Amino acid sequence: MVTPENLSGETGAQREPKFDRDASTTAVDTAIVLLGAGVTAITHPLLYVKLLIQIGHEPLTPTVGTTMFGRKVLYLPGFFSYAQHIIRVDGKRGLFRGLSPRIMSSAISTMVRSKVKQTIPAEEVENVSDRDDLNTSLRKVVKETSHEMVIQCLSRIATHPFHVISVRCMAQFVGREIKYRGLFSCIANIFKEEGIGGFFVGVVPHVLGEVIFLWCCNLLAHFINTYAVDNNFSQAPAVRSYTKFVMGIAVSVLTYPFMLVADLMAVNNCGLVAGVPPNSPIFKSWVRCWAHLSHEGHLFRGSSFFFRRVPVKAMALTEE
Repeated sequence: MVTPENLSGETGAQREPKFDRDASTTAVDTAIVLLGAGVTAITHPLLYVKLLIQIGHEPLTPTVGTTMFGRKVLYLPGFFSYAQHIIRVDGKRGLFRGLSPRIMSSAISTMVRSKVKQTIPAEEVENVSDRDDLNTSLRKVVKETSHEMVIQCLSRIATHPFHVISVRCMAQFVGREIKYRGLFSCIANIFKEEGIGGFFVGVVPHVLGEVIFLWCCNLLAHFINTYAVDNNFSQAPAVRSYTKFVMGIAVSVLTYPFMLVADLMAVNNCGLVAGVPPNSPIFKSWVRCWAHLSHEGHLFRGSSFFFRRVPVKAMALTEE
């Protein structure tokens, strides 16, 4: 029989675990935010150099080298040479230009992901069926990937304004501008000159690239684990555990042009030297930007830090 005492006891029993769960979730989220901030700070010089290469800024003279077949080629400076150039110009602190918006982006991404996971629990998505057949397995992968896609898209949309700010802060190195300095002044400048739309320049290729990456990675890993890995093989569990990681590396190469176009659109025609002629054409849309890069053979510009060769067209012009 349900009495007020029993009811209050049941309610209390339900509330206490919920409080503990919320407290533990908050602690975990805080730890993830701090860890993410540390990783972001450590890897920022890499992404800084990568961005400058992406926007086509090559301040150092190429060097002559030879391939393994003895052919002479021109090599562009690698990461360490580029980083040393930045240090000579701006000092060691210059390697961390645009870091604060990236840390803010990382923190917001963690919070958005946590809130979405609480709103749409993963358990409701994963428990599709107890039957372990191929159709159920594929359906489970599709539902899990859909769940991840929602989280990723909302996270990207929420953090993209800070990505735009960070990219523009770093791109100022090209023209030595000081237009984008503090976080709040950057927000004010973008809103004043471009409105709300200025915070979401390049968001479409960015989201599109991440969605394609997510679906290709998960589906390819599923099909390989299901059809290519034999259950009779003794190391099958170990192989399956690394399949998704390997597929992630392979698919990231194919989706890299989306990330490149997103970064270029964030800088394009924003009032910085790096985003206007002669350093960059002015693009009316990200599709035009993609077409231009494809025509010039630059869709994978910045994808490598080492052994970067001068493009064939540029070498032909140099020889002439």
